[in-house]
Amino acid sequence: MSEQLKVKTMQEFMAEGKQPEILFWVGSAGSFDDRAKKISRAFVKLLNKANVDFAVLGTEESSTGDVAKRAGNEFLFQMQAIMNIELLNGYEIKRIVTCDPHSFNTLKNEYPGLGGNYDVVHHTQYLKELIDKGRLTITGEGYKGKRITFHDPCYLGRANSVFDPPRELLAKTNAELVEMKRHKKTALCCGAGGAQMFKEPEKGDMDVNVLRTKGALETNPNIIATGCPYCNTMMTDGIKAHEKEDSVTVLDVAEILANSQGL
Repeated sequence: MSEQLKVKTMQEFMAEGKQPEILFWVGSAGSFDDRAKKISRAFVKLLNKANVDFAVLGTEESSTGDVAKRAGNEFLFQMQAIMNIELLNGYEIKRIVTCDPHSFNTLKNEYPGLGGNYDVVHHTQYLKELIDKGRLTITGEGYKGKRITFHDPCYLGRANSVFDPPRELLAKTNAELVEMKRHKKTALCCGAGGAQMFKEPEKGDMDVNVLRTKGALETNPNIIATGCPYCNTMMTDGIKAHEKEDSVTVLDVAEILANSQGL
């Protein structure tokens, strides 16, 4: 995080004898990938605009173990999970918000079985909540006339049935929201799930991201919106494969909202 952004760690909150409203779980991509860092920054800018008292774990944050589990290494997953749960419980964390649907799914659905019980929400759900409570107001005409199609991340949509919040947020920008033929429950994977993000396609494998991007491009969009850093990478690569990077951009919902506010 850049110095001009207001970001406090849990250690700082504890030193002050305070608890944050939420813990922002940044995730591996949002912490280390240069493109995904921009999503983290956009979300933090929106949190600051809404005056949310939030904290990050900083250097204490580790991988949720999601990739290890999907790749079949249950032992490594449980080691990671138990270590994280001990840290989170030690800080008495109640509510976690993340921009990563993989972390969202793992923390929400798989940590309870190991003793980690938290209220876990995706950043699009939380931003919608802030708007509904009047803490965050989205104004501006920056995206008026733009065509935006939303790609449903697997672990947000089909796995957890979170379909509406991202679309309701995009509607606030006055853009025209256009749906792909395969969306919501029938949405096609971007190709990064199940630890596929970290390996090359095997011989005979279909380039799923190219196929998914083709479906997005059929809506004639100006922007492909998503709510996952891995989907962002895969869809961006898909656009390059279709040689459309000069006319179509891929942005996270948080980036679109932050841009619309000039943040």
